[in-house]
Amino acid sequence: MAGHSLECDDLQLSSPDMERTIGIGMLGAGTVGGTLVARLVGESEAIAAKTGLFFDVRRIGVRDLDRPRPFTVPEGTLTTDLFSVVNDPSVDLVVEVMGGREPAGDLILAALQAGKPVVSANKELIAARGPELIAAAERAGVPLLFEASVGGGIPIIRPLSETLAGERITRVLGIVNGTTNYILTQMSELGESYPDALAAAQELGYAEPDPTADVSGADAAAKAAILSSLAFGTWIGIDDVYHEGIESVDPLDIAFAQEFGYAVKLLAICEQFPHGVSARVHPAMVPIEHPLASIRGATNAVFIEGPSIESLLFAGPGAGGHPTATAVLGDVIDAARETLAGAQVAPRIRFSPGEIVPYEKVSTAWYVRLLVDDRPGVLAKVASAFGDVGVSIRSVWQEGVDAEASLIVVTHRAVEGDQRRAVELIAGLDEVVEVASVIRVLGDAS
Repeated sequence: MAGHSLECDDLQLSSPDMERTIGIGMLGAGTVGGTLVARLVGESEAIAAKTGLFFDVRRIGVRDLDRPRPFTVPEGTLTTDLFSVVNDPSVDLVVEVMGGREPAGDLILAALQAGKPVVSANKELIAARGPELIAAAERAGVPLLFEASVGGGIPIIRPLSETLAGERITRVLGIVNGTTNYILTQMSELGESYPDALAAAQELGYAEPDPTADVSGADAAAKAAILSSLAFGTWIGIDDVYHEGIESVDPLDIAFAQEFGYAVKLLAICEQFPHGVSARVHPAMVPIEHPLASIRGATNAVFIEGPSIESLLFAGPGAGGHPTATAVLGDVIDAARETLAGAQVAPRIRFSPGEIVPYEKVSTAWYVRLLVDDRPGVLAKVASAFGDVGVSIRSVWQEGVDAEASLIVVTHRAVEGDQRRAVELIAGLDEVVEVASVIRVLGDAS
């Protein structure tokens, strides 16, 4: 086997069951890492009884040695010298749960080059440096596993890269950020404003003190990059994923969506076209009969479509220490088993060159809410603006009269760039006070 392997003489055999002991090096011990260490330490006998493997946490790299933690380890296990964890000869397998692109990226690369299997939950890093790290793992002949990087406790990486490897997947839709799904649920079910729903999410620990990565769609964009790359076999980097957040979603639009038979969700949408692949993240009106429309609270879900499978739904807790630590632990066990097998690890993921379709060329349907002066001819002018750039209107509603009038337009599918140009033209009309909101529409209209 290329790279590092655990030979029989390297193993510590203990108890009549002769469990195999693997030295673990942890990079990070925050919410996920701390939960994982507590389980590796506190549930070691149960894990060994079920798997035949005993995991000994030998080094833990942290930024703050004095921070309270939900576990107890021998003195000297914790260190602020992160590279010493990777380089420790007693560490057989490295787990990275520290987050961020650096120094996590260089630490993982060093571990792989040293022939050590790596398990990561770092979606931002995998989305940014995935091909480089995957290639390094293949050269070393050791696993690089990242099941927890997208759906937390939902198994989705392994199904896409293994179980469905032979399926021609056409589309992946994901609710992959529990924070935003909780906020939108509060706004739709309780009528809360965005600031109040965000505050409730922060109070419950669903949202960070700085929630920007979640509410802006950036977190979901990293996950969309990984999902689309695995689904279609063409690598889409995080910078190739268009994203919008939920900051401008108005409770009024959620109410209109419900009236029209839709639920508003922040979706990661990954699609395979005849001429390339695309990934994007934005709020969308989802038909109420679609399985994703009923995903509420901090729950995550991924919906996969293909000609043979038709559709599959994976749903469950996608955030928090316990669900994510469960996915990481599953990868740790899998990586240990592969390494102990002593055979060349077959590459799980291969990518081929492919065209990435710019978002401006993707066809979408739009819901547009306009504040207008209620006077004759306004609808004709709005319709003309859409028609001038080749966008056809599916339906129109008017709410209110005089200065309170709202004109709601839902379009048929059209190229995103044309939809944008139409709205720009409409915003310049004298009769239009404001383009109050724009939300894409999923379903037959999209």
